[in-house]
Amino acid sequence: MPDILICDDDADIVAALKIYLTQPDYRLFTAANGKEALETLEREEIQLILLDIMMPVMDGLSALAAIREKSHAPVILLTAKSEDTDKVLGLNLGADDYITKPFQPLEVCARVRSQLRRYLHYSGAPKAREKLTAGGIELDDRTKEVLLDGEPVSLTHKEYEILKLLMSSPGAVFSPKEIYAAVWKEKPFGSDNTVAVHIRHLREKLEIDPAEPRHIKVVFGQGYKLERGREA
Repeated sequence: MPDILICDDDADIVAALKIYLTQPDYRLFTAANGKEALETLEREEIQLILLDIMMPVMDGLSALAAIREKSHAPVILLTAKSEDTDKVLGLNLGADDYITKPFQPLEVCARVRSQLRRYLHYSGAPKAREKLTAGGIELDDRTKEVLLDGEPVSLTHKEYEILKLLMSSPGAVFSPKEIYAAVWKEKPFGSDNTVAVHIRHLREKLEIDPAEPRHIKVVFGQGYKLERGREA
């Protein structure tokens, strides 16, 4: 019996979703904000999460970043049409799908069934890779060690988490807001300067010439990426 968590601060939406999803195959839990959702995940084995973005106490994106630290259960975002930017950010943070409000009951049920079928078919989430490599950098997430051309590199916790995020998808561009939400697990207001400082420190430790980096590159107006190989 799959356990589903519905997280939304709008009681009417929660009530409607409970009606749509009430059937013998599902056991439903509810939360009114991201903090309550995380507390539920500590107590229950949740197989799917319906997660609103705009909520008090802890918003959906901050909750999503924290959820992905401990669970790979499918997350379907509940979004308004005006939240396109948050929608993209949520998908980059690990959301599996989204439903735009107002939603149709049949659409909700179909998307829930689809995500559950995929998740349960593969017996839950795949394990995250423990060892990542890119362009002479090796990261062992089991031992928390980083090597550059075979030599150990000492990183702070935040530097390590930023590097791990970039190495998880070499060549992919992450905006400062995406990096901040994933690493600091807070709403990314005023995040650009904080991320830039940590990127500069990372470059000082990983680059032969930080002014001409071969590993961590800036994509102007978009964010940062890790090069796939040694060549720029």
